[in-house]
Amino acid sequence: MDRWISAFLEAQSAERDAARNTRLAYGRDLKDFADWLERRGSDFAQAGRAEVENYLVFCEAQGLSKATRARRLSAIRQMYRFAHEEGFRADNPALPIKGPGRMQRLPKTLSQAEVDALLTAAATTGRDEGERLRNRCLMELIYATGLRVSELVELPIAAVRGDPRMILVRGKGGKERMVPLSTPARAALTAWLAVRDRDEDLARTKGIPPSRFVFPAGGKEGHLTRQSFHSLVKTLALNARIDPERVTPHTLRHAFATHLLEGGADLRVIQTLLGHADLATTEIYTHVLDERLKSLVLTHHPLARDTD
Repeated sequence: MDRWISAFLEAQSAERDAARNTRLAYGRDLKDFADWLERRGSDFAQAGRAEVENYLVFCEAQGLSKATRARRLSAIRQMYRFAHEEGFRADNPALPIKGPGRMQRLPKTLSQAEVDALLTAAATTGRDEGERLRNRCLMELIYATGLRVSELVELPIAAVRGDPRMILVRGKGGKERMVPLSTPARAALTAWLAVRDRDEDLARTKGIPPSRFVFPAGGKEGHLTRQSFHSLVKTLALNARIDPERVTPHTLRHAFATHLLEGGADLRVIQTLLGHADLATTEIYTHVLDERLKSLVLTHHPLARDTD
């Protein structure tokens, strides 16, 4: 079963250009299914529809959410589709199974005042000026662009050279999109790059090769990690006197979309900026418009007007 999983993940990487985090999630889900089958004396080659359905029942009994169970079924279905295409199996036992569906939850977001407090905290948090400028740049960029955290920390230096008004972002599945930069974000980026480039010039004299990332780090990945940025956001929340439980990198992405909608931006524009493949994914943000739409109907609809 490990060979099936490895072959499937390699195909996802080569043919679909699946992101590393997506492949890791698929791998974890399929390994859990494999372990469950092994405990019952079965494997991927033998398992039928009943085994897949029983596994999903087991997952529900374990208290896993609908979203997690839907993702696991998706991973199993895709793995069996690959196995069928490769001739490992004559059928796809997961194909006819209807998933549990995803529970639609309104995204957690922040007020504009709270975001301002986080930006202020970023400018004053850090061991030295360089770190403070980096922190400010990170926060300005994620709020100005709505980037996913992986897109932010893996942003290549080539994308931001020359004080661009827009940057090219490579998102999920290798899809590229153009994202505009606000004036504050460009200013924060310029200030950070001056320090970053100075440090790189000094490192070069010591034989250290230059980094290809906007936010370099000494780890094996060569850039600031997602975990480090997550920890930084929690620290900034504390310094801004905001409950850290309410603030994550993804919350800032939600704030970007929510505040654009509040400002009157078109939903399809926000879909493009966020890199959503399906408009339905973006539509969840329309909850912020409820009060505005009510007011619009009451003040502009002919039947709502007072009559003499």
